[in-house]
Amino acid sequence: MPQLGESIAEATVVKFLANPGDVVAAGQEVLEVETNKATMTVTSPCAGKIISWLVELNESYPVGTVLGYIETEKKFEEKPSLPSVNESPATQEQPSIEEKKQEHEPHRRGVYPTVRGLPVPAHLLGASYMSPRLKARMQELGLHAADLAGIKGSGAGGRVTIDDFERYIAEIEKQKKTKASPMRVAVADAMRRSWTRPLATVGIYGRLDNILEHRKTLSPKPGPSLYVLRALAIALAENSAPAGRLIGNVIVHPPSIDIGVAVEAEDGVLVPVIRNADKKSLKELIPIYNELIELARRRRLPAEATGSSIATVSNYGTFGLVWATPIPLPEQTLVLGLGAGRKMPLWDEEKQQFIPATMACLTLSFDHRVLDGGAAGRLLNRISELIMKPEML
Repeated sequence: MPQLGESIAEATVVKFLANPGDVVAAGQEVLEVETNKATMTVTSPCAGKIISWLVELNESYPVGTVLGYIETEKKFEEKPSLPSVNESPATQEQPSIEEKKQEHEPHRRGVYPTVRGLPVPAHLLGASYMSPRLKARMQELGLHAADLAGIKGSGAGGRVTIDDFERYIAEIEKQKKTKASPMRVAVADAMRRSWTRPLATVGIYGRLDNILEHRKTLSPKPGPSLYVLRALAIALAENSAPAGRLIGNVIVHPPSIDIGVAVEAEDGVLVPVIRNADKKSLKELIPIYNELIELARRRRLPAEATGSSIATVSNYGTFGLVWATPIPLPEQTLVLGLGAGRKMPLWDEEKQQFIPATMACLTLSFDHRVLDGGAAGRLLNRISELIMKPEML
């Protein structure tokens, strides 16, 4: 199994593109695998005939696993290992072909996908104390302490005992279950790590009428999310401190304004990243944005378009929602949310009367260790000002 991307530790085999007995060329796609972020292919390292596969469909295998064997006429010389001082080459016992094959048998394990670009280490949460026996049992099942949230402990001080845990597992076994996809496991892991921080959300109404009029003049027409993303990029370029990360006792400012956009894809959410969003005009961003959205929906995002972003824009208004509290990724401090537009009466000071206006909630969820309500409010108000002048974006 090759290294399919930064921080990708394993992949699930989803399709055989070549079968035993097939003759393949060097570089030919022979397997289709799924990581927590995308579906990719594994290619043949050389020309030859496939002898056998050692892997099974829908099983996950770590990087470095031997996937199968290819018979080839080309000779690959291996550097011989040196005999020990007490053995001569003639007396050394050589392993059989079967023993060599067994050495490379894939070691199956539970799927614990890492999330590309999210270097924050995972910690167990959700239980005040766990005995070594309980920890060992949970590790055996691939569970986290957060999974104990539904268990009522019978031990001292409400502690969950091993008996409580086993009864809980036995009850689960009786219930209907569906296997979580690798993406769902990855999203759950990222959100669990995000929740280790004190998060807060503030919101204001933003007026969308000018955006809706401006987009009619462009082809292709950008969606409201791109206007908001561009406004956020400009606001953070003016002051990057709100997007800084607290590391120890210092706030590390971002080196560039790289902003992601949340895209629903199958059983989860992908976040393609637009690099240097502050240095490209709205018109320049339209084709980049559209291409990334399409690749995300097909789960074909390239590695350079994921991870290492400083903030995310989430348009939950596409689901008819007017207000939500999205959670920033572990590597980020901010996530800007956009609600559904609604016609509302807006007081016009000049006309001294109410006028109809299309309004939408703008919410900002943030790491409260880095940002306070006042700074978050100023950032939101600046974004609201910018989207009122879409021709300047």
